Formats: sequence, C-alpha cells, structure tokens
Amino acid sequence: MVVHTLFEIVVKEPKKLELHECESSKIPVGDEVKVKLTYGGICGSDISVFKGNLPHAKYPVRAGHELVGVIIEKGPDSRFEIGARCVILPNTFCGNCDRCKKGLTNICRHKQSLGINVDGGFVQELVISSKYILEIPDELSFEKAVLIEPLAVVVHAFSKVNIKQDTEVAITGCGNEGLLAAALAQYLGAKVTAIDINPAKFELVKRLGKIRACLPEEVIGRKTFHIVIEAAGTKYSAENAIQLTESGGDIVLIGLVNEASLPIVQMVRNELTMKGSIIYQFPNDYQRAIDYLLDPNFPSESVISNIYPITDYQIAYEMAALGNSGKILLNFQEEKYE
Repeated sequence: MVVHTLFEIVVKEPKKLELHECESSKIPVGDEVKVKLTYGGICGSDISVFKGNLPHAKYPVRAGHELVGVIIEKGPDSRFEIGARCVILPNTFCGNCDRCKKGLTNICRHKQSLGINVDGGFVQELVISSKYILEIPDELSFEKAVLIEPLAVVVHAFSKVNIKQDTEVAITGCGNEGLLAAALAQYLGAKVTAIDINPAKFELVKRLGKIRACLPEEVIGRKTFHIVIEAAGTKYSAENAIQLTESGGDIVLIGLVNEASLPIVQMVRNELTMKGSIIYQFPNDYQRAIDYLLDPNFPSESVISNIYPITDYQIAYEMAALGNSGKILLNFQEEKYE
C-alpha cells in the first residue's frame, strides 16, 4: 500500500481556516472510488460555514462541496472505470425513508452535506461511494464542470415555474446562484432583470448577456414581473419579492433566510404562488446542467472570476467573502507545494 502526503482545507472553528497535511492510505472498498480532485468551487455555504453563520455546521470540518476530478482507484463493485472524469454529489440520501421513496432525495430525512456537517471535498484525493458520482463528457472542461453542482440548484428551481421566450423574470441577489439564475433565464429567452444592493455586481451581470442590472430602489414599486427568483437569502429580499411579482405570478425561494414578514392579504388577493426550492434531484438536474454547460451559447465562463492554487486558499476565501466577484475556484492539480 502506497501512502503519500496530501493537502486539505479545514475550517477548524468559525473564522479559522487552515491548510493541513493528511495521508492518502484509504483503499476504496465495495462501490467506492478514489477521486483525484482537479477543481473545487467556493460557494455561499462555504463562506457561511467559515463565518459561523450556519447553525447546523459542525467543527472542525473539511471544507468544500463543489467538486470535479478523475477516478484513480475503484472498489470491486464500482461501475466506473479508472480514468473516468466525474462530478461529485455532495448531499447524501438514504434511499429508504418516506421522502426518498417518493423521489424527494433532496430532502431525505437523513441527508448529510459535505463541508457542512460531514467532512467535505477540499482535499487532493477523496474516497466516496459511486452512488454520489456522475461521469462527465470529455468535451466538457473541468473549469465548466465545476459549475454543474451550483447550476443544478438553479435547474431544480426553474423546474417549478415556466420560463420561456419573453417571460419577464427578476433575479434578486447576484451571488453565484443569482448569476447562474440570470444566465439560465436569459439563455431560455426571458427578459431578465437582476437586482442587487451591491453595484459592483452589475458588470458581472452584464457579461452574461442582455440583462438589466439595478438597485432594488430602481425597480421596487415601479415594475412587476411574471416570475421572481429570490437568491439573496435576506429578509429584505424575501419580503420585496412579493412587491416585485405581478398578479398571478410565481416566486421561487432558493436563498436561505431564517424568517421574513409576508403580506398574506396581498398574496391572496393577487393569487401569488410562492415555492421553496432546495438543492436538486440527482442525477436528472445534474444532467440538465451538463447539457446547458455543453452549449457554447450558455455564458458559463462569464460566471467564473478567478482560479487560485490550493496554497492560496486564504486569498481565495477572502475574495469570495467580499461578495464582489463571481465564482472563485481552487486548483487542486499542483504537484509541488512550498
């Protein structure tokens, strides 16, 4: 058995991020595979764990859940071959609870989330069950493939509404999910308005295509939309979503806000529909995300702002936490570390 040193990123406690050495000695058993990571994406949940803003997070915890790589070892029961390029599903599901049996694996009663309440994937090599692996096509670059997981969140949310040519859509919040939602809505032919309190995000939005970007006060009380996608995850944004939705319209909440005050009478009189959406259905939403990313007309490159080597993890997290950029990626492919 060959044992070699790897590097992993660990959130030791809130606001304390460390790069640790660890040993790669675990051999895949059963249906497990060992994946050599290529890229990992930093998302809002990672920043929330780092800042200590997620009540269900456990510490210390290895960070990371947006992961792509190559299978380098396999257990005897794995259906994947060594050398397969893959994306990882970072949310477990039991397959046996009442929700899983209804196909609602995204809200499995026993779900665990990598990088939040169990060790994540920001490590150079990761052993995981084949159940949570999806092979990706050779023509899809790893840089694009790392967007599969966050884009699948948007794909799942959009499955709850009917976005088509000329549908007027508002996206509130231009973080990573908001940017991907704006990109997909525009790709589907909608007339898209992206709303954020941070003007620094507007140039990122405009790189995605013909999308209006504005401050909340420029549109609230002045215009309404067929569909509103709430991606900011703030009380203010969730409450304003009602004001932004025209009579008979739909609101989809993908942001995580603890509570908000909603004008129920207004919702009832205007027959508004509000739906919650959490993560995705695997593998269907992942496959839809792959199909979009394979289309050169889908502006995925515009969502990615910077790629940092794993050794620059502190800088990468600082950039992501500032909230002024698009997707920040970590490169796990380096062979030499100082």
